[in-house]
Amino acid sequence: MDWPVLAVSPLFVPRRFQWATAFDHRVYTNKYALIGGGSLSSTRIDVSDGVNEHGLMAQKLTFANGAHYVDNRHANKVQLAAYEFIFWVLGNFKTIDELEAHLDEVELMSELHSDTKYGKPELHFALADKTGRIVVIEPTTNPMQVINNPLGVVTNSPHFAKQLAQMNDYVEFTSAFKAGRVPLNTPRVTTGRLSGKTNPPGYYSPSARFIRAAYLKERADVPADEKEGLISEWHLLDSVTVPQNSRHQRTYSVYRAVTVAESRSYYFQSYHRGDITKLQLTDNMLTWTKPKVYHVPDRLTVREVK
Repeated sequence: MDWPVLAVSPLFVPRRFQWATAFDHRVYTNKYALIGGGSLSSTRIDVSDGVNEHGLMAQKLTFANGAHYVDNRHANKVQLAAYEFIFWVLGNFKTIDELEAHLDEVELMSELHSDTKYGKPELHFALADKTGRIVVIEPTTNPMQVINNPLGVVTNSPHFAKQLAQMNDYVEFTSAFKAGRVPLNTPRVTTGRLSGKTNPPGYYSPSARFIRAAYLKERADVPADEKEGLISEWHLLDSVTVPQNSRHQRTYSVYRAVTVAESRSYYFQSYHRGDITKLQLTDNMLTWTKPKVYHVPDRLTVREVK
């Protein structure tokens, strides 16, 4: 997550949590517990990424390709500010298939007639679940568009179809990928043949980071378990982590996170720390009734040996 300052912490939200939307203050009650990165206050719920009790995982990403938001109120729709979408999804759905069946019930709203002014945060969303299905949801249409993503990598902008088209210069996709017939949980969707292909760029634009992450993911060993997966993901994230450079830009990678569907785990590392914080959604936590924020100091921790 690239922001000017770190604004989130690991957090837990219980089952049956009640909250009011920023758009019209309508009150909703979540069905499911979740953990992730975000912030909670009396007036705002903002979850950036996380996993719920059924292993559904989601993340919001900046988008700059004409997000289509609705202006007018409709009493028969769930009407949300765009930044609330991930929180609503993780609180109410078990799988991507279930969400897709109900996606026409939700509208992302402009602030034209909103009770609270929140600007126009253009966002799109990445989701995955325990079945191995991975999708991108883009608010370029109403209802929103669900795009299957067996590559398993997405970035801020441009829209996902253009991101994929850029990859043809760097990798060769399998025939199954080109035909849209990749089985769930397929670890690699490229042939591995790189003859005549371009080397990935080294700069930090969204497109360059997408290309680099996808290229390296396709070449890395397939992890055997969660521990190996975490190590692999962290090294892949190293390749796209933006260093702090206040002379040239305000934003940098204020935190990195990895979510795991099977164990309902959330691994979090803020920019200035060297260690990783793990939060796991246990069965015991499903009985908790109050949300909890885990404030992890954003400062370097070093283990000294003598």
